[in-house]
Amino acid sequence: MKTYTPKANEIERAWFVVDAGVKPLGRVATEIARVLRGKHKPSYTPHLDTGDFVVVVNAEKARFTGRKETDKEYFSHSGYPGGVSTASPREMRAKKPTFIIENAVKGMLPHNRLGRQMIKKLKVYAGPEHPHEAQEPQPLEL
Repeated sequence: MKTYTPKANEIERAWFVVDAGVKPLGRVATEIARVLRGKHKPSYTPHLDTGDFVVVVNAEKARFTGRKETDKEYFSHSGYPGGVSTASPREMRAKKPTFIIENAVKGMLPHNRLGRQMIKKLKVYAGPEHPHEAQEPQPLEL
């Protein structure tokens, strides 16, 4: 018996919508990463992007457990001496609320070309509204 590998034109992509304010950030991010990779499908193949599109709403209401809201830090460096900048989730939520979800999910995907291809299927919005109603996204059970 031969092993079946799906071709790029055979992969069917569905759309899912997720409310980020329902559960803690890590629980939501793992489910999103699982759907983006395609692990929920029987046709999952590790070296192919078989995943679906995910629309995340209410990113500004993403919850943290414990003291992560104040103690966690997001780190970035400009590449210049003294170019380190850090921000807490509270500061990031005020400046760019979608970053918190994007960063958590991106860390759970492969760190290569395949992961960069998968993260493009993630659409994150701060509020409850999104422009993807035409795709008829289904609610994703968490």
